[in-house]
Amino acid sequence: MLLFIYILHIFHFTGWQDLGTAFLEHKEQFRYFVLINCGANVDLLEMLQPDDDSIFFICDTHRPVDVVNVYNDTQIKLLIKQDDDLGVPSYDDIFRDDDDEEGDDSGNESDEGSEPSGKRRRFDEVFLLILSTMTELMLMFHLFHRREILFDYEQYEYHGTSVSKLRALYKLRSFILCRWAVIGLTDQWVHDKITHMKYVTDIATMQRHVSRHNHRNEDEENSLSIDCMRISFEYDLRLTLYQHWSLYESICNSCYTSCSFKLWTLNGQKKLQEFLADMGLPLKQVRQKFNSMDMSIKENLRDVIEESSNKYGMKDIRIQTFGVHFGFKNRFLASDMVHAAAALLESAEKDESNSDNFIKALDALSRSNLERLHSGIDLAKKKLMAVQQTVASCICTNLILSQGPFLYCYLMEGTPDVKLFSKPMALTLLCKYLLKAFVHSTRNKRCRLLPLIMAAPKDVDKGTVIVVGIPPESETSDKKNFFGRAFEKAAESTSSRTLHDHFDTSIIELKSEDRSKFLDALITLLS
Repeated sequence: MLLFIYILHIFHFTGWQDLGTAFLEHKEQFRYFVLINCGANVDLLEMLQPDDDSIFFICDTHRPVDVVNVYNDTQIKLLIKQDDDLGVPSYDDIFRDDDDEEGDDSGNESDEGSEPSGKRRRFDEVFLLILSTMTELMLMFHLFHRREILFDYEQYEYHGTSVSKLRALYKLRSFILCRWAVIGLTDQWVHDKITHMKYVTDIATMQRHVSRHNHRNEDEENSLSIDCMRISFEYDLRLTLYQHWSLYESICNSCYTSCSFKLWTLNGQKKLQEFLADMGLPLKQVRQKFNSMDMSIKENLRDVIEESSNKYGMKDIRIQTFGVHFGFKNRFLASDMVHAAAALLESAEKDESNSDNFIKALDALSRSNLERLHSGIDLAKKKLMAVQQTVASCICTNLILSQGPFLYCYLMEGTPDVKLFSKPMALTLLCKYLLKAFVHSTRNKRCRLLPLIMAAPKDVDKGTVIVVGIPPESETSDKKNFFGRAFEKAAESTSSRTLHDHFDTSIIELKSEDRSKFLDALITLLS
């Protein structure tokens, strides 16, 4: 979720153009601006052209941080976790002054009042030419070295510590902020933005903060109220929305289990039936709402599923996470709230603006609007089913093509639910799900190591498509994405009409008729 805050005014933006427009409208009114989840990875002063007295506080998870933002501590204040290793090049390597003034050669003015001989004059001319050539060579070497350093630093896009987690660590003693920190960290895991190791490390840190807040709440006199809110650390199932769905639908539409079983195949469907039989769960129980299942089954469900999952190679069926409890009745996993908020944020309902969707998503995260949260969960179920069906269709009809250095998939106009995937988060989720499924399906070992580019219609009337690139699927992947820079280079070399407006540089818009030459340029560039 992206926020742009000035004083007491809060705005949600979908991209750089929205941010720039709002800044132009309001820059005369305010001096201090806070940017949340945007602004770190561009030269903000160059883009916005603010007055000298404007000051920006940037709390953003996007990496790498632009070097100008790092070294301009007058107008740019970066709010970044201290132990985050940004890997920023040294100031001298980037900004060293290359125009060192050379003093005049005193030899030209020696022997005052006398003309230098012709031989001496020719020597001085040759000497100055050599000196000038050496200076130019040194300058060229430094410029080349500088470009090389900046390229190494800027070539990969990735994500740092969750912004909501940072805010909790700033000693803001608020239980609400602690809950948002849990949701923000879970969002990074759900949308595959950070490595598993970083998730485990960060969740251990969050566990300490949650414990501290829970102990504080226990001392309050209203802690036993039916309206109290509590956060619990727990090991729960890696099954999406299973407590608000049927167990069967959750297994079928969760990326982890669907890819493990290869549910888009008949053999995969057969293995799923065997899995359910191995657990000894009646189909009647499995296919009904989780809340309606027999209590005796629900009590041991996690252990039963984990035991059978190990037999079928799913050794990571449990994941460290947090549960949020509202009173004694309502319980949600942090991932439930992430899926609900994301679905509301990109809702395709008519007559609803991006700002309207943003407010609805915020409402869903409020303990006072559980109805909105449940409506978000219903939307998330529809989105996950659309993702699952689209993945199955793409795999079964061989829509994933090897283009040499990367895999490519294009959703044609008329594809079911294609409008849903015109949104960046939904298309990115589909792209990551599809790559995992393809890796489980293909026997081609080389293809298992390739990244994936996916495109879908964005605006039919304008003739644009949305393009997303993700890194290869690997257990050792560092989640660093090189497609942002690659997209820029390919568009520049072919004069393709692109719009690089998203805060994630690996997501762009492209004119449909430029798609072929853009892809050809990417193949050449990455080969």
